[in-house]
Amino acid sequence: MTRDPALYGELAGFLRERRLSCVSLLPGQRIPERVAVVLTSTEEAREISHPHVLVVAEDGDRRALGAAVELALEAGRSDGDLVVGIDPGPRPGYAVFAGEHCIGEGILESPEAAGAFSGQLRHRFSSRHVIFRVGAGDPPRRNRIVNSLLAHHRSVELVDEQGTTPRGHRRPRDALAARSIARGVGRSVRDHLPTNPTPGEIANVQRLSREGSGGLITISRSSAHRVLRGEISMAEAVADTLGPRADPGRAKKA
Repeated sequence: MTRDPALYGELAGFLRERRLSCVSLLPGQRIPERVAVVLTSTEEAREISHPHVLVVAEDGDRRALGAAVELALEAGRSDGDLVVGIDPGPRPGYAVFAGEHCIGEGILESPEAAGAFSGQLRHRFSSRHVIFRVGAGDPPRRNRIVNSLLAHHRSVELVDEQGTTPRGHRRPRDALAARSIARGVGRSVRDHLPTNPTPGEIANVQRLSREGSGGLITISRSSAHRVLRGEISMAEAVADTLGPRADPGRAKKA
């Protein structure tokens, strides 16, 4: 429900991607009884009388908005915990549960993006307690995820990932693993975790750089250290090592 054509276009695409049926209205028009939730702009929200009005901010996280829409469609209660499972990796998978129902899943851009995502969820679900469960595998990225969450949130748990990674699947394998992690039993984490990589982790990144560059180079230990700390990507480390010889297509592939 909006007079803003740009917002209308974005929301129409947003709902179409999720295969959600909708009706387009202008503020002031009658809202059909079958409508479960109304999406609108910050300025127009005050004009709308409906039990479930979701404000769509220009810079808001659409993943959190998607979870809020799904919960409203499920006629979910306003109480009870939300549980978010996160599968560690360079682009972590996530799954958001309200009770037994998954109301959102997908992929985050980086381990550090978990903190911003948690802030958006808390904003969207201010009346509910949110618990974050992070898989215990991939320690370097796991620790970065946990530290990013602890900067915004206190209810963070680590879950043993044994048996959570599904076999026989391609994308969205990480999101599927995140579902299992969300359902797991975790142990609470209160303090920030160390982000100094071990020699074995550094050696593994060097091995991956060698494989990813087609055997052309092995990045230095210092570059591998920066990759593990999230300061640069593997592609950037490979390109820096190749220098003037760098093939942008090869570096990007790496």
